[in-house]
This record gives sequence, C-alpha cells and structure tokens, in this order.
Amino acid sequence: MSEDEKEPTIRKVTDRLAVRFPDAPKTLIAEIVAEEYGSLDTGRIRIYIPTLIENSARNRLHREFDTVTPGD
Repeated sequence: MSEDEKEPTIRKVTDRLAVRFPDAPKTLIAEIVAEEYGSLDTGRIRIYIPTLIENSARNRLHREFDTVTPGD
C-alpha cells in the first residue's frame, strides 16, 4: 500500500474496531492497528492487508480486554 492508502486504512480499521471494543481507548486501538500495519507493510500480496490488520488487532484487543463480541 502506498503512503496515501496507509492513513485511511488505519483510520477505517480503527473506527470499526472502536465500535466492537467500546471499553478500549481509541488511541490504543489506533496504536495496535498501526503496529499490525507495520508488521504487514512489506508483504507481497497487498490486497489482504486491511483484513489481516483488522484480524490481528481484534485478536490482540480480545486478549487485552477479554471481551467476546457477536460475530467473532
């Protein structure tokens, strides 16, 4: 993903996860999403990065907040 796509992707994933984890501070969610983005940024198959980022960040938030939400 280009730098132009990075921020909107992080923002969209953060917003979706903030709805699913209302007890988590949005700044923490954004930080986790950015870290997950960074870990996948060098991947060759770029189309799946937003989905992979969201899944990894959601798993981390589940572990930290021990919350089960419908649809997970």
